[in-house]
Amino acid sequence: MASFGRLRHASLGRREVRTLRAIHLLAGDLRDYLERSEATRAEDYLDRAGLPVDDPGVENAIDRGMSWLCLAQDRSASQDGGVAARYSLKTGWEVSYPETTGYVIPTMFEYARLRRDAPKRERAKRMLDWLVSIQMPEGAYPSGVAGVKPRVPTVFNTGQVLLGLAAGVAELGEEYRPAMIRAADWLARVQDPDGCWRKYGSPLVAPGEKSYDTHAAWGLLEAARMEPDKPYAEAALANVRWALSQQHANGWFQKCCLSDPARPLTHTLGYALRGTIEAYRFARDEMFLAASLRAADGLLSALEPEGWLPGRLDHKWRRATSWVCLTGAVQIAICWMQLYRITGVGKYKDAGFLANKFVRRTMKISGSPDTLGAIKGSFPGWGRYGPHEFLNWACKFFVDANMKEKEVRGRESVSIQN
Repeated sequence: MASFGRLRHASLGRREVRTLRAIHLLAGDLRDYLERSEATRAEDYLDRAGLPVDDPGVENAIDRGMSWLCLAQDRSASQDGGVAARYSLKTGWEVSYPETTGYVIPTMFEYARLRRDAPKRERAKRMLDWLVSIQMPEGAYPSGVAGVKPRVPTVFNTGQVLLGLAAGVAELGEEYRPAMIRAADWLARVQDPDGCWRKYGSPLVAPGEKSYDTHAAWGLLEAARMEPDKPYAEAALANVRWALSQQHANGWFQKCCLSDPARPLTHTLGYALRGTIEAYRFARDEMFLAASLRAADGLLSALEPEGWLPGRLDHKWRRATSWVCLTGAVQIAICWMQLYRITGVGKYKDAGFLANKFVRRTMKISGSPDTLGAIKGSFPGWGRYGPHEFLNWACKFFVDANMKEKEVRGRESVSIQN
């Protein structure tokens, strides 16, 4: 049977092409439905009923989410000290994911400080030891999950692991400095003169320049805090300046998606925005703050009542999906709350709290032990980002977002008392 892509080139009118596209999508939906397990059908039934009315609360979200991240480390199919990429309602626990294990590490350290929980520091150390053991000779980290062949050095993944390595140096000392320096040196070395990374993209996403690489640049900024005499900060800020050349006047970023740059995921928009905010926090250059505010305002215009943030947005910040990318929602909530702390503008705090509350209501608080405290890829769970999967990075950013909300609320409480 000819693929839809080949049929497009036949002598068909627009109406026929639209009809074929609809048939193609419906066939995919039917195939997906027939392949669903009993667990996925039960989850879909719950999602069709809508979100629970009750908000489990910030403290509950932090502790339950962290418990699930610990479970994901313990249940990883590769049993290597890393964090399982996901729990699938169809296939169960996956192997560890180096990229996201890298940025789970700072979350684990922050939680350990918040709760005075020494075992969480030990968990972070196990993650670090695994990441050091799999570092490629040139200093890079590969795309994909543990064991994927061939091992291809990848800029974005290396930047995410670098966040963990830099946190390891800051928290645990010199043991992790050599691996951090090798990773940061490699990122700086393979960067193009204009700040863009065009080589060593992930083979798992669409080829081409990526404005969300600002989140990899953030890894270099954290390394620069540990090694201020190295050229890491200059390389990082050059990348963010390049990314801003891809920003529209209304704040939207082009070239900012894994697969569909015309309708980027809030996940990758959240990456781009966070990297730009971190550039401002590091350099205090007002250009970075202005760019961050443009993007934050555009995203705020897409936030719907009850905290619903569409999972994909077009160049006018219009809804392009019927589902929420829960990872992107909490990433952007963090950014809004960061901008509230920087500017004092209340709309950012309100938006962050609203998006957080929405995602908290999706958190699993009953049912299978494998999903308690977990966050799905999408809401409803059949949405096209991580369908019927509970993702470690969704939970990581969820814990971060709720720790940030706790911090903001705590500061406000102290301010009122004073």
